[in-house]
Amino acid sequence: MPGNGKPQPGRKARSVLKTRLIDKMNHGLERFFPEQRLFLRSDDGTRFIRLSPMTQLIGWTGSTLFVAWSIIATAVFLMDSIGSGNLRDQAERDKQLYEKRLQSLSTERDTRAEEAAAAQARFNKALTEISDMQSELLASEERLRELETGIGVIQGTLRRTLSERDDARDSLEAMIAEKAGEEQKASPLPKQARDTLTFLTAALENTAVERDLLAEQSLEAQQYAQEMFYESRLRDERNDQIFRQLEDAVSVSMEPMDKMFRQSGMSVDHILSQIKRGYSGQGGPMTPLILSTRGGEPDADATRANEILSRLDQMNLYRIAAQKMPFDMPVKSGFRFTSGFGRRWGRMHNGTDFAAPIGTPIYAPADGVVTFAGWSSGYGRLVKIQHEFGIETRYAHQSAIRVKKGQRVSRGDRIGDIGNSGRSTGPHLHYEVRVGGKPINPMIYIKAGRDVF
Repeated sequence: MPGNGKPQPGRKARSVLKTRLIDKMNHGLERFFPEQRLFLRSDDGTRFIRLSPMTQLIGWTGSTLFVAWSIIATAVFLMDSIGSGNLRDQAERDKQLYEKRLQSLSTERDTRAEEAAAAQARFNKALTEISDMQSELLASEERLRELETGIGVIQGTLRRTLSERDDARDSLEAMIAEKAGEEQKASPLPKQARDTLTFLTAALENTAVERDLLAEQSLEAQQYAQEMFYESRLRDERNDQIFRQLEDAVSVSMEPMDKMFRQSGMSVDHILSQIKRGYSGQGGPMTPLILSTRGGEPDADATRANEILSRLDQMNLYRIAAQKMPFDMPVKSGFRFTSGFGRRWGRMHNGTDFAAPIGTPIYAPADGVVTFAGWSSGYGRLVKIQHEFGIETRYAHQSAIRVKKGQRVSRGDRIGDIGNSGRSTGPHLHYEVRVGGKPINPMIYIKAGRDVF
C-alpha cells in the first residue's frame, strides 16, 4: 500500500532495469574504456576510486569538447587580431597617402604662387616695354608729321622753282628770237642785253641744280616715311602679341579664383564690391594708362591695356578676398576626417572633425580677429575668429591656446594645438564655419580652395 513505507514494486523494477542498462553500457564500453582504479594512500589506510567505462566516456567527452572550444576560441581571437592588424595597416597606408597628397597639393600651391608672382613680374615688365614703345611710336609719328611737312615744303619750293625755270626759259627764248632778228638786221647786240642773257643762263643752271637736289631730298624723305610706316606696323604686331600673351595669362589665373568663389556659395559681386570699397582711393600699378598726349579718344592699344589692367585689378580683389575667407585647411598634416557636417545620432553636428595626435598645430585658414579664446563647456578650450563678410570660424577641444582675445591673425598663423578637452571621445579638432551666425559645412570652403591653396 502507498502508506506502509515499503518500496513499491514498479519503482523497484525501474531501478533494476536502470542498473542492468548501465551494466550493459559499461560492458560494451570496456573494449574502449577498461575499468580504471585510482588509489589514494594516506596514514589511515589506502582507498581507491573506481572509474567505470561510463564515467571515463563522460570525462573524455567533456575534455574533447573543452579542447575543441579552446581551439575555436583561439582561432577566432587570432582572426580578429589579424583583421584588426590589417585595418590598422590600411589606416596607416591611407594616412601616408593622404599626407603625400597634402604635400603634393602644398607643393603645387607654392608652384602656383611662384608662377603668379612671375606672371605679375612679366606683366609689369611688359607694361614698361609697352609704355616705352608707345613713347617711341609717338615720337616716330611726330617725326613722320615733320617729314610730311618738310616734303610738302620741298614740293612747294620745287614747283615754284620749276615755274621760275619755265618763265626764265620763255624769257630766254624770246630774247634769242629778238637777238636773231637783230642779227639779221646786222646791228650789234647792246651790252645790257648780253649781260641779261648771261644772268638768265646762270640762273637757269642754278635752278636745274636746285631742282635735282630737291628731287633727291624728296625721294629720301619718301623712303624714310615708308620705313617709319613699316616700323610702326611691326611695333603694332609686337604689341598685339604681347597683349594676347597677357590676356591668356590673366584668363588662366582668373579661372580657378572665380571658380573657387562661386563654389563657396556667396555672392561674388557683393564680395568684390565690399573689397573695392575697403581699398578705394589707393592708386598704384593698376591705375588706367593714358597712352595718348593729343587729348583725343584713346587708341585701340590703350583700350586693350586698360581692359587687361581692369582684369588684373579684379584678380587682385579676388586675392585680397581669398585672404580673408576660410578657404585654407586648419590642419596641415597627420590627420584624418572622422565626423562630417550634418545630423549624427539624431543631433546636428555643426562642423567637421579632424582626428590627430595631441599637440598637432592648428592654423588660421584666413585673416581675422580673435573674438574668444578660453574654456567653453562642451567645446573645451575654444578659439573663435571673426573674418570679413560676416564669417566666423570656431576651433574646439584644444589642448593649448596660442592666441588671445582681440589679437589680429593672418592666414597660416598658429592659433592652438589639437587636444581632447571638453566633451570629446578622443584627440581631435572640431572645426566650425558660421556665416551670419548660421552653421555652414566647412568642406564647402575647403573643397573650393583645394585647387588654389
